Amino acid sequence: MLAQQRQQAILERVRRTGGVRVAELVRDLGVSDMTIRRDLEVLAERGLVEKVHGGATAAGSGSTEEPGFAAKSVRQQAEKEAIARRAAQLVRPGSSVALSAGTTTWTLAHHLVDVAELTVITNSVQVADVFHRGGRPDQTVVLVGGVRTPSDALVGPVAVAAVRSLNVDTLMLGVHGMSTRAGFTTPNLLEAETNREFVAAAQQLVVLADHTKWGTIGISTIAALEEAHVVISDAGLPEEARAELAEHVGDLVVVAPSADAALEAAQ
Repeated sequence: MLAQQRQQAILERVRRTGGVRVAELVRDLGVSDMTIRRDLEVLAERGLVEKVHGGATAAGSGSTEEPGFAAKSVRQQAEKEAIARRAAQLVRPGSSVALSAGTTTWTLAHHLVDVAELTVITNSVQVADVFHRGGRPDQTVVLVGGVRTPSDALVGPVAVAAVRSLNVDTLMLGVHGMSTRAGFTTPNLLEAETNREFVAAAQQLVVLADHTKWGTIGISTIAALEEAHVVISDAGLPEEARAELAEHVGDLVVVAPSADAALEAAQ
């Protein structure tokens, strides 16, 4: 195996599992400890992984680092738009839908303001504001209370108690990360608790996650991959991720950002 092929294999494993150990790579790839360490050094210099003692983890923020709503809203806009358009097709007039906090669910909210007689439950200040500005008298929007996070989610005991008393047709869940080992995750412990209550309250779980979420692991798991009835992602999702998700989730939907979506995202 050439060095480039070996490094690609290492990178794919990091993205799939969230991290690798040098000893495991030496055993599985049949090369020396020094060779693996050089490979990890090359990947780290390219910003693709982060070296840690005895191995490497996926590049990016730590498991507890939570970007603010404004920071996340400018990332993967075309992909989120395409995902939101597809997710909106799953929502029927007269149904009840829960939307978790996040910029992808916020994008989805803009596509749901025209759905007749919709009942929306959300712990997102930003999502609720989209429906409030829409002003449809035939829609009911319930904003649960709680403590506000950097991502504009309302979490904590008040939010948990409110969600626990509800039953909804569909939950549209945005996530910080997803992996085979950790499932769907978030960097905020209280938000994970609130989202787990949303999962329990819904008949159908639809996860909205662009390709950059694969291999990212937040500190707390919301749900296992197997709990998702549908996962909607974009064409940037690696082939190994598609295979893993297709094996574990009910239905994997991969969308391609259209030229119109890319144009709208740029405006």
